[in-house]
Amino acid sequence: MKSYSIGVDLGGTNIKAGLFNADFTAVDEVSLHTEAAEGPAHVLERIRFTVKQLTEGNGIDLQQIECMGMGIPGLLNPEEGLSIFSPNFPGWEQIQIVNEMKQHYDFPVYIDNDVRVNLYGEWLHGAGKNCSNLVMITLGTGLGSGIIHEGKVLYGTTYSAGEIGHMNMYRDGRPCRCGSSGCLGRYVSAVGMVNTFKEKLGAGKSSVIQSWTNGDNGQITALMISEAYDHGDELALEVMHETGRLLGFGLANVINLLNPERIIIGGGMAAAGDRLLGVVRETVNTHALKLPRGRCSILQAELGSRAGTLGAAAYAYQKFKG
Repeated sequence: MKSYSIGVDLGGTNIKAGLFNADFTAVDEVSLHTEAAEGPAHVLERIRFTVKQLTEGNGIDLQQIECMGMGIPGLLNPEEGLSIFSPNFPGWEQIQIVNEMKQHYDFPVYIDNDVRVNLYGEWLHGAGKNCSNLVMITLGTGLGSGIIHEGKVLYGTTYSAGEIGHMNMYRDGRPCRCGSSGCLGRYVSAVGMVNTFKEKLGAGKSSVIQSWTNGDNGQITALMISEAYDHGDELALEVMHETGRLLGFGLANVINLLNPERIIIGGGMAAAGDRLLGVVRETVNTHALKLPRGRCSILQAELGSRAGTLGAAAYAYQKFKG
């Protein structure tokens, strides 16, 4: 009887789930709205519905599922299967996810942070294959990161190792929800870059984007900044380069501290490609220590939006096989 694994990537807007063969070839993938405002019980029910879609929709019995992995945003304890807190999910505190799932499934269920399951995906099946020292950065609404050191994922004492996004870059910078200020993620994420752009507009600078949005700055997106960059827009060029330099300084610190072989950039901002990463690499080459920077490549992620589901399934399989 063929066996399969399932990977779930829980997001604030959508739940993505994938069904994978033993060699991690995707059999099917589904996505549905999270409906986080309806509360934790409803979200968990929505996750179970994706499992039903994947199995019943492909004529697969639940007994054929070996394991399921889930990427959950926020703070958690993967050993206890406990999601401690997730900021974008109302009422989401101390949720015993694995115990809840055990009431419905006989196969084992494992959870980990959403960024780390992306890391597992790229490490095992993407841009990080055959690499023992690796850092993955996800640039989207915020900045997430995960670390492979000497062939093992770093977790730390409270399972929160790798919070590179909260590296302090400015003593009195933008306030952060972590309680500090001037955190790297407040500047180099998609939201951070857009905020930088708006600040410069507020200071009197102009951009072609203003004509695209009819002067409504609330409509400005990171993608628009990339498109304006391609049109040679001076403000877009300035903001993209400023963002790249700051990320480069942050990654120079990461290289000096962790000595990785590769740094992989994923998330929505990775679509900016060399518009952003060209300046990042230039800054790293100027400011990181010579020996470790010479052995570190900065690459775009390969798996795109599939990294979360594939990584969750691969992580679960590793745990299952022990």
